[in-house]
Order: sequence, then structure tokens, then C-alpha cells
Amino acid sequence: MSLPELAFRSSFVKRLVASGLAILLITLALREIAPGVPSAPDFAPGMSSSEVNIEIIPGETGMEIAKKLQEAGVVKSTEAYFRVAVGDKRSSTVAPGVHRIQRSIPAKEALTQLLDSNRIVDLVKVRDGAWWSEIRAEMIGAGFTAADLDRAFAKLKPPKGFQLKSLEGFLYPAFYSFPKEKNSDIALASMINRFTFSTKDVKWDSRPGFSASEILTIASLIESEGTPDVHRKVAQVIYNRLEKRMPLQFDSTVHYILKRRGEIFVSISDTKVRNRYNTFLNPGLPPGPIGSPTRASIDAALDPEPGDWLYFVTVEPSRTEFTSSYDEFLLLKSEYKKNLKAGKFK
Repeated sequence: MSLPELAFRSSFVKRLVASGLAILLITLALREIAPGVPSAPDFAPGMSSSEVNIEIIPGETGMEIAKKLQEAGVVKSTEAYFRVAVGDKRSSTVAPGVHRIQRSIPAKEALTQLLDSNRIVDLVKVRDGAWWSEIRAEMIGAGFTAADLDRAFAKLKPPKGFQLKSLEGFLYPAFYSFPKEKNSDIALASMINRFTFSTKDVKWDSRPGFSASEILTIASLIESEGTPDVHRKVAQVIYNRLEKRMPLQFDSTVHYILKRRGEIFVSISDTKVRNRYNTFLNPGLPPGPIGSPTRASIDAALDPEPGDWLYFVTVEPSRTEFTSSYDEFLLLKSEYKKNLKAGKFK
């Protein structure tokens, strides 16, 4: 056999081995993560026993959670839960905190119980767009003291990159539990950490002319003014108004000042309250966020939907109309008042 032939055959064998190894690795990977593969040991339904507390730390991976569940006797194998988690997008929304979970249950049931907010110990709910005053009341109800909360709120600082003095806007919307001790510093720090984790890939400087603090403030306005399906349009209205130097005139800023959640109507006297957050009296953005925005609102603030709208009105529940015409805006506002009087917003 000539040297060229020998070299060719040697190269061919190497490629064949490499291809076979690649196929083997891909097959093993698919078997590792594919949901429903029967080879993963799993408990059968109806074998559940006593409950155990499982603490979920912000940022933990599905495999890390799986190991905790297996070690506590909740699931029969880490692979069983991991495969379920890979196949169910809801697994990424498991809230940090301590969860009461039954032992000896199928992996699918383990995920269901982790997603059940009623199983979170000493639950603290931070709602989308929640004000600090609302979060504070929720935490007091869970056993924290007002004085300690106020001290921690004043002491802790926003994440790096934000030129804001207050924590308003950084207490990320999620379900939390603090069963071991009611330490306000630890509790608020965990909310800030959840914000940092949830926004770790956000390019805060991708909107020319706006700082990270301003983007967060805009996101909080978006969260308060519209439902997720119109977030990007609301964002564009904000930018259009700012560009034209028009006052934003957002009812949500007045509600924030007066701490009146759930009310729709804003009176003329309400809009005249002297406060830096009042966007009826003060041009431009308020001095900081008016609540805790979600990631969706932050994304909308950085990627608004193109349009020339200057006005929007929620004329009835689940229906928000946008326009660039002031005359059309007045008609929409008239329709809103008619629906409000008819009780459609109750």
C-alpha cells in the first residue's frame, strides 16, 4: 500500500470514528434531556408521603433544583425532574423561597407543586408594578416590622449603573418567602438580587440619549399605564411626547403620589397636586420609577413599536386605542367616559 493510500485510509477512519462519537454524544444528550423518556427512574402516582421544605435560591438551574429534590426524597432521580423541567417552560418561573413539597411523587407533580404559590412558606407577593408602600404593607403582614423595613429601605443601595437614591423600582415582581428569620436587609437584598438576575442581559445603554435610570423609570410608567399586549405602543407614546416636549400627563403618576390603587378616575384637582412625580405639572420624566416594572416592560422601553401616536385611551377593559390626532383622542375619551358610567370597568 502506498503512503498516499495509507494516509487517506487513516484520515477516513479518523473521520468515521469522529462521526460515530458525535452521533453517540448527541444521542446521549437527547436521552439526557428529552422529556418523557422512560429510562429515568420516577415515582409512580399515588406513592406520596410526608412533606418537606425545599429552598429555591434565585438563579438556581433546573439541574440544581433537581438534585435538591432527589436528595430530599421528593423525586426518585435528578434526571426525571430535569427532563420534565426542560420540556415545560413554566419551570423557569419557579419562585425563590421555601416550598412545602410532598415526598415520593412523580417529577411532573413535583414541578406542579413548586409552581403552586400556596405551598410557599411565609409568602410575600410583589405584584407587577408594585409600589414600595404596597410591598412594605405585604411584608409587615408577613411578620416584618415597619421600623426595620424603613431602615433597610433607606440603607440599601440600587445596583451599580443606576444614578438613583431610592430602591423604588428595584424590588423585582415575584413571590418570595423568608421563613427562617424576618431580616429586612436580607429580604430586600434578595429582591434586588432577583432584579439583577432577571435583567442581567439587558443592554441599558442601547437607547441613545437615555440613561439606565431613565429607562427603568420609563419601564415603570409602561407597567402602570398599559397591559402587556400594548407595552411597546405605550413606550412609543412616551418617546414621542418627550421628543415634542409635551407633558406626559399620566394618571398613574398621580395615583402613585396619592397612593390610590385601583381607581380609574382622576379629577382636575388631583392633577394639580404639587409633587415632582406629577407629570401633568412637570415636563419630562418623573425623578424615578413609580413602581417595580417587569422584564417585559423593560424590554418594551428599549424596543418600542414604531408609530406616531401621542395619545392612548383604554376605552373599555382589554381594549386600548392609540392615535396621533387630538380630535380622535377626545372622541375616544368620550367613549371611555360612557363605558365608565355604564359600569364596564367594575
